[in-house]
Amino acid sequence: MTLILASTSAIRRSMLSAAGVGFEAVAPNVDEAAIKATLPVAANIASELAAAKALAVSAKRLEEWVIGSDSVVEVDGRDFSKPANLADAADHLRFFSGKAMRLTSAVALARFGGVDWNHQETATLNVRQLSDQFIDDYLAAEWPQVGYCVGVFRMEARGVQLFESVDGDHFTILGMPLLPLLGALRTRRLLPA
Repeated sequence: MTLILASTSAIRRSMLSAAGVGFEAVAPNVDEAAIKATLPVAANIASELAAAKALAVSAKRLEEWVIGSDSVVEVDGRDFSKPANLADAADHLRFFSGKAMRLTSAVALARFGGVDWNHQETATLNVRQLSDQFIDDYLAAEWPQVGYCVGVFRMEARGVQLFESVDGDHFTILGMPLLPLLGALRTRRLLPA
């Protein structure tokens, strides 16, 4: 049996590989904007998207276990998606400057076309005051990689310089609540106990 990661995220692939989890990565065919438009409560977006990604792949690979994951960022009551382009990324960073960012990451396990398990966690990242010069230099060094990241940062790279403090699980901030996922995989005998 193959464990499948329904994601093209380099950091999620790296997290699973570093933890010694064998998997196959498959890109899910999910219209994230359409799903977000149907959700009345922002707090459920990450969970719904994680489940949708897992289900999209599970529908084609029924007998395999499929992991779906997603992250959303909220600042001052406003939800943010990945930046559309470099100018959008700079606008996001200017908006985030000096504010608390709530990052919610969710993970789901699906099999036989249904969600078997899911989990979500939220971390609070306090963004320091960012000068225009810092934003320009940061994006010159980190673009286009951060263009694939909600929040316009990679904590495992220069993105750590955006913050003055962080409250939350490291793996959740990276984009997937890894420890609960590993526990769920062990419970299902997909990893040794």
